[in-house]
Amino acid sequence: MSIASESDARDWLASRPDVDAPAWARLERLVSALVEENAHQNLVARASLEQVWQRHIVDSAQLLDVSRETVPDGPWLDLGSGAGFPGLVIAVLQPERPVTLVDSRRLRTEWLARAASALGLANVEVVLSRVEDLPERKWRVISARAFAPLERLLDVAARFSTPDTLWLLPKGAKAQHELETLADDWSHVFHVEQSLTDPSAGIITGQLVGRKDNKTTPGLRLRGSSR
Repeated sequence: MSIASESDARDWLASRPDVDAPAWARLERLVSALVEENAHQNLVARASLEQVWQRHIVDSAQLLDVSRETVPDGPWLDLGSGAGFPGLVIAVLQPERPVTLVDSRRLRTEWLARAASALGLANVEVVLSRVEDLPERKWRVISARAFAPLERLLDVAARFSTPDTLWLLPKGAKAQHELETLADDWSHVFHVEQSLTDPSAGIITGQLVGRKDNKTTPGLRLRGSSR
């Protein structure tokens, strides 16, 4: 399936069982708040607001379906949350799941906190921090949308992962290239899925098994690899 328009995006959302009336109302409020805030700080490219449901809302929500396995329950870590995608959308669709949004820019975290409060999302925690400075903790799901190249992302965030953590990483047109050029010292079971909202974009998803030298990924143990 390909989502090529705002109408397609709204229809796809409306077909989802997790988009009930309260969720739909929250997504509408999120879009309105985003448009208003974007006039004050550049959260997203202005042109993308013309396709906000396709480019940002559905582009985020699809992460709940893209994996070959069911997205596990439990806390979700969204790195470099910026405008709140995918983190705020995930928190709307799964209000019982704890979702932590991390960004190193104060203005962005202030926006994220205001948006979460306005949407009544008690499941959201907003953290102002560089990823390198975050306390170590294990997460069931880790997402990062256009945050850093895959190699760099794993260097700074692998310590938050266990071999059962599901990574969901929208990567645009460079997804396959980033995966193919990932250093051989990483042991993983990642693969690329095509984005529903952009036929040229890919999403890297799967598990990180560990680093083969096991020096920089505390808590991860080598247990076999696809590489």
